[in-house]
Amino acid sequence: MDICNKTFENASSKCSVNAMLMECFMVLSTQAQKISIATLCGLFGTLCIFENSVVLYLIFSSPGTRRKPSYIFISSLALADLLASIIFVISFVNFHVLNETDSSKELFLLKLGGVNTSFTASLSSLLLTALDRYVSISRPSEYKLLVTRKRAWAALGVLWAMCVTTASLPILGWNCCTLNSTCSELFPFVDDNYLSSWVCLVMALLGCIVYAYAHVLWRAHQHVAYMGKHQAQVGKQNSRMRMDVMLAKTLVMVLTVLVLCWSPVLILMIYSIFAKLTDHLRKVFAFCSTLCLLNSMVNPIIYALRSKELFSSLRAVFFRFKRRLRGTDDNPEGDSGHKSSMAETVCEDEVHVT
Repeated sequence: MDICNKTFENASSKCSVNAMLMECFMVLSTQAQKISIATLCGLFGTLCIFENSVVLYLIFSSPGTRRKPSYIFISSLALADLLASIIFVISFVNFHVLNETDSSKELFLLKLGGVNTSFTASLSSLLLTALDRYVSISRPSEYKLLVTRKRAWAALGVLWAMCVTTASLPILGWNCCTLNSTCSELFPFVDDNYLSSWVCLVMALLGCIVYAYAHVLWRAHQHVAYMGKHQAQVGKQNSRMRMDVMLAKTLVMVLTVLVLCWSPVLILMIYSIFAKLTDHLRKVFAFCSTLCLLNSMVNPIIYALRSKELFSSLRAVFFRFKRRLRGTDDNPEGDSGHKSSMAETVCEDEVHVT
């Protein structure tokens, strides 16, 4: 530990001996800790890859869902979570469990950039989804004109370009080795000022999401109260209200899980900027990092449980697969599930028409 403390204090020495520097960040000291991390990463990572792959398949295999901006944003979230699970698990296990020290500074920063890009894109996709709900519930009559497929794809293009650019800054020169500046105590080669900037970006994204959902919840509460007083009225307006309330509740669940999973990591990052970390806190940070992976795993579960259209599509796929296994051509349940999915797609298309 004394060697590591001296290494943390001297930027030039930190960058001159990569292997020694890397070992200072490998804080899992017992086999039980490594097995625990490997188990968590293996379990969460496998489920995350499977679930987000299913979500992407369900969205793009249905003409009804892949045309809608709401599901375009959700597909971006699923893609970001899928990439995060793959890159994070491989990099995290290789570093903390297998203690890989033969990677160069550039290779390590490239891996870190991949993790940074995917997690930042996940948060940014949640922001776009929140803004989509905000526009839908605050300006319903103009929603179709304001939120189009073309604008949705353009927004995603800007989002991913921003995330890639932000994550590439350390490998492009904003690192403590190149600048001979103060290095982070949580990540090798990462400049403290860059970590501060990234934390500020994440906090800004979370703040915007919370603001958007505060408005959505307020309007949803008004809609529930309105429907309670006008239960006799039926038609497109009430159907749209019910859908907006349901989607708002679904996405608030996503936001709640997001905050609970990311808060420990962000708090420790902020603390590391202003104070020195003990070995115990470094270990806590390593375990808390798996909560970000847990967030990526929980998101598609919430969609499957709360989105009737995706759930119906999933049920239809399940029955088709089951029918193929049985080798029969007619399965009433499968046809029913497929028809239900198609009916809900048509219904939702009508709901957004004002």
